[in-house]
Amino acid sequence: MSTFKKIFNSRAEKDGSFFMRMQSIIGFKPKNIAIYEKAFTHRSLGLKKEDGNPLNYERLEFLGDAMLGSVIAAHLFNEVQGGNEGYLTKMRSKVVSRKHLNELGRDLNLVRYVKASIPIDNFGANIHGNLFEALVGAIYLDRGYRYCEKFIAKRVIEPYVDIEKLEGRIISYKSVLIEWCQKEKHIFKFETFEDTGQDAVKHFGVRLHIDGKIIAKARATSKKKAEEIASKRAFYAYQREIESQ
Repeated sequence: MSTFKKIFNSRAEKDGSFFMRMQSIIGFKPKNIAIYEKAFTHRSLGLKKEDGNPLNYERLEFLGDAMLGSVIAAHLFNEVQGGNEGYLTKMRSKVVSRKHLNELGRDLNLVRYVKASIPIDNFGANIHGNLFEALVGAIYLDRGYRYCEKFIAKRVIEPYVDIEKLEGRIISYKSVLIEWCQKEKHIFKFETFEDTGQDAVKHFGVRLHIDGKIIAKARATSKKKAEEIASKRAFYAYQREIESQ
């Protein structure tokens, strides 16, 4: 028996509740529960297959990302007959954005099933979306495209894919703000600095200048997050002007 089956089949046999929980989440019976165990195995465990390759959810995450993009693309292609390539690409990116995938994984509380050698508190925010993608990848390997499509339709398309709402959803406030500034010839600058304060985790502060004035401030655990928060605040300060262009 391979290392994969030894590790995961034995665990699955001992924990029948995991099978029932997966069945409840995906909506049908798994055939090979070991694949789903792998979808929740973090690389911190350092497990390897007999050939020496890592044994964790990261490859399933890659596969799940591709399957999500494929199923969502097919849905949009059929539903929006007048949408051109650019429109369809933009709409798909809104559905499978990292923020949205994190929300999906968080709603299902997938992180409770993770097997890791580090505390859950040490995981980044993207763990939720990563697990959701890995789960989709596991479904595809276990039951094929039709069941994968069925799961995505139930958990993503039916509850969340509303064309009109998606058209108004902003993925990146920073991108919208920069595009507006460039179009209207406004001079903008993100001033970032380390801002540890009293926090145990390092934070970064951002001041967003437009035409020489500080329009918004923000702080977060990364420069990227702080800039996005500041951009969102600036967007609402200039919302009327931006939406009227």
